[in-house]
Amino acid sequence: MPITADHIRATLAAYVDQHPEDKHEIDVVHGLIDDGDDLTSRKTSPGHATAGAILVGHDGRVLHIHHNVTNLWLLPGGHLEPSDETLLQASGRELTEETGIPPHLVTPHSEVPLHVDVHPIDANPAKDEPAHQHFDFRFLFRTTADVGDLQTEEVSDAAWRNVDEITDPKLRDRIATALLDADSDAAMNGQLPLADPWPLAGE
Repeated sequence: MPITADHIRATLAAYVDQHPEDKHEIDVVHGLIDDGDDLTSRKTSPGHATAGAILVGHDGRVLHIHHNVTNLWLLPGGHLEPSDETLLQASGRELTEETGIPPHLVTPHSEVPLHVDVHPIDANPAKDEPAHQHFDFRFLFRTTADVGDLQTEEVSDAAWRNVDEITDPKLRDRIATALLDADSDAAMNGQLPLADPWPLAGE
């Protein structure tokens, strides 16, 4: 079943429970859902949902990809697909597609996004897309694997970067806190606590 408005609402509610300071910023997302807009479609304006992946390697560094269209170093991620059943699944699919890291080597930290980022996107006349907003649901993942075959039509390079190189202070602090919490739990339990792997569509 494709991602539903109720699923997006439930994800936002869980996110606000953990990060109440972000409620005002994401009110626009609630408003569009209440108006009946399909946030799963990239054709929806003034904005739609996307899924991002914060992948942390065995040494605590975060994977970035060099995006061909924007010519920027970004976190893996992209638009939702009809085959996606959850936002977490969409994030994992984008991560696997862009980096070539098999899904069984990646483990989500939580079913709740670590960050929901609302940011503007410039108009793209080539795709007949007006200026709009992306509501990027960013999930944290852990892996011990390295980058595989990149999705070269969209990505030209990949690099592991230190957490303190992330320019968004809110995201940087949340990643650092999540890693500290995980390390603390690992020290108590003798192993790194990991959530169940997410299912890809069709599996």
